[in-house]
Amino acid sequence: MSLFAGFGSDNHSGVHPDIIKALRDVNEGYTIAYGLDEYTKHAIDKLKKIFGKQTAVFFVYNGTAANILGLKSVTDSFHSIYCAESAHLTVHECCGPENFIGCKLVNIPTNDGKLTIDLIEPYVIGGGDPHMAQPHVISLTQATELGTVYRPKEIQKLADFAHANGMLLHMDGARLCNAAAFLKVDLNEICGKVGVDILSFGGTKNGMMFGEAVVFFDKELSKNFEFIRKQGMQLTSKMRYISTQFSAFLHADLWLYNAQHANQMAQLLAKELRRIRGLKITQKVEANMVYAIIPNHCITALQKKYYFHRFNERTCEVRLMCAFTTKKEDVFEFVRDLQKYI
Repeated sequence: MSLFAGFGSDNHSGVHPDIIKALRDVNEGYTIAYGLDEYTKHAIDKLKKIFGKQTAVFFVYNGTAANILGLKSVTDSFHSIYCAESAHLTVHECCGPENFIGCKLVNIPTNDGKLTIDLIEPYVIGGGDPHMAQPHVISLTQATELGTVYRPKEIQKLADFAHANGMLLHMDGARLCNAAAFLKVDLNEICGKVGVDILSFGGTKNGMMFGEAVVFFDKELSKNFEFIRKQGMQLTSKMRYISTQFSAFLHADLWLYNAQHANQMAQLLAKELRRIRGLKITQKVEANMVYAIIPNHCITALQKKYYFHRFNERTCEVRLMCAFTTKKEDVFEFVRDLQKYI
């Protein structure tokens, strides 16, 4: 019997029908390659309407490339990048920043995946000292890998601190849509308008097939990115297959409806889990994921039917993800099965 993978990751979901239709529509005839086509121009114009006319926007295949190449364009090998110890940048990018940038990642412990000035400040040392790595970028994830969400004021404080100390603020926005849906704000209210310098904007986890956007809020920061993208093997020839997805993703707020649904399913899952004695929700449920401590024998039994991740083997903490395709019936069935094993 194949496992039900619906709670493993939002990457496990399929592609939204509107995105599939957009791909079919663009799959006719010929057009200029490498992003010089009308579809890519149209998608970039849409993104500029959201993030500002002053921005520079580039498409790449995946989120790891968006993060690493975006950071490489502004970082030298003698620099430090500060991130939460749970950040995708340091945990799940296979030392990509160290390999492609050659810089130092400073991993900062957090309880909820969110960075604060108080947490970062003790690590910001050695500025101007040729014997030490130079503080240069703070990288945060919105929503975080633990499902928590930065408020606009929190991001603004981090941006002000970074800029006051000669640093830049980078945002891994793989789940930016989920954060904006939770906060009920526009996308730019939690990035460019509150001081973010570089954004990796993701759609793959929210209904797209593939493709991410790198957004520079100061064009000067992007002056070498075209060459860095090519060297990084992320300049796709048939770019219209990425850009047309973004156009459909942004049309009529499809991104918002998808994210809202995923978030709502996570809230429902958390609500039902809280009814079960012996379980503990360990993080605030703000985006589309639920972290919970479940008895080990229950995890073992459930994983015969469901695919999901043990986040912490020692404490029996698991991560349960919801997506735009998650159904109420999926949630209720999972909870019923869990109750049997409890």
